Amino acid sequence: REKAHNRVCDHTNARRPTIEFAITQRTSRPVATQDSSGFAFVAEVDVRWSDMDAFGHINHARMVTLMEEARIAWLLSAGEEYAPLIQSAMIVHVEIRYQSQLRHADSPLRIAMWIKGFRSVDFTIGYEIRGADAEPDSRPACVASTQMAVVDIEAHTLRRLTPTEKDYLRSWSR
Repeated sequence: REKAHNRVCDHTNARRPTIEFAITQRTSRPVATQDSSGFAFVAEVDVRWSDMDAFGHINHARMVTLMEEARIAWLLSAGEEYAPLIQSAMIVHVEIRYQSQLRHADSPLRIAMWIKGFRSVDFTIGYEIRGADAEPDSRPACVASTQMAVVDIEAHTLRRLTPTEKDYLRSWSR
């Protein structure tokens, strides 16, 4: 049953269970960017019928969820050495600008991501979202960003990015 929800919990550490996401056809399929666009990661995310609103386009709240699926696929692909950064990052701000409609027929969405910038305790992920049939260099249907703060999970306070984490973020900047 848990696999049906695309997550498996390891309860050996009762304080902080480890969550692993299985990438399936119903969620993100990571695709490595091979072009010169400068994107750090591109995920293809299927649009579900439940993502649509009464007007036939993707509902705003569901767009945030689709972005989350793409972001999780990217962060989980980073590797174990970046686990402290991934486990301690939390969203503090989301910004979305729609430039054209996206509909169910545009599935799977191509969600391209990169690091827009970082400071001592946070970083910002940029997104360009296009439909499946859109040209890679076309105007995105949606542009967005999420600001992620890093926290000390035990102390419940902000923490500074380590030099290694800054190097990782710098390598995925545009």
